[in-house]
Amino acid sequence: MSDAAPIASLRGLKRTFEQGGQRIEVLRGVDLDIMPGEIVALLGPSGSGKSTMLQAVGLLEGGFEGSICIAGEAAEMMPPDQRTRLRREHLGFVYQFHHLLPDFDASENVVMPQMIAGSTRDAAQERAHKLLTSLGLGHRLTHRPSQLSGGEQQRVAVARALANQPTLVLADEPTGNLDEHTSDTVLGQFLELVRGEGSAALVATHNERLAARMDRVVRLHEGVLE
Repeated sequence: MSDAAPIASLRGLKRTFEQGGQRIEVLRGVDLDIMPGEIVALLGPSGSGKSTMLQAVGLLEGGFEGSICIAGEAAEMMPPDQRTRLRREHLGFVYQFHHLLPDFDASENVVMPQMIAGSTRDAAQERAHKLLTSLGLGHRLTHRPSQLSGGEQQRVAVARALANQPTLVLADEPTGNLDEHTSDTVLGQFLELVRGEGSAALVATHNERLAARMDRVVRLHEGVLE
């Protein structure tokens, strides 16, 4: 892995907000490389800027200074359509809340992003069933989110994030809404699936115990990584 190029590379990343006439420096010059297949825990307390950093890596909003390189492409100066293409081709997202489409069943929630990316329905359904079955949801394929437990809903969200075989998965407190036992189970399945797919991941968490299960831990403190 030492000879490979980073799948994501941040240099001098800064983000400042104006609030009540004051400038708040959330990120003050973040440098980070994530290698192909590496799972990195981004550790820090609530309000430390973890979500802001994930939004930067995910190309979800502007206003950042510094450079962001995803899969060898410099993203910071890209027009919106090129940033959208880069997200579609290389990135997957898991949030603290599942954000599933309530009127679609588990399988359809995983099929949808694949069809948007150009997959046929048959191929998308086959991959959705494979992913959901690997997460222990083979018997829940036709259940809507309201019929699923919190842990099951989050597993569907994990499958959706992996649906298009992203090179990098960004997860923001992916088990933060779950009890400890369910959190451990879902995180274990998430890590196993990401590793099995060969994806890299950047996982924001405030939980030291969960972070220790990942390949590497970086800590965000006062806007810089330690």
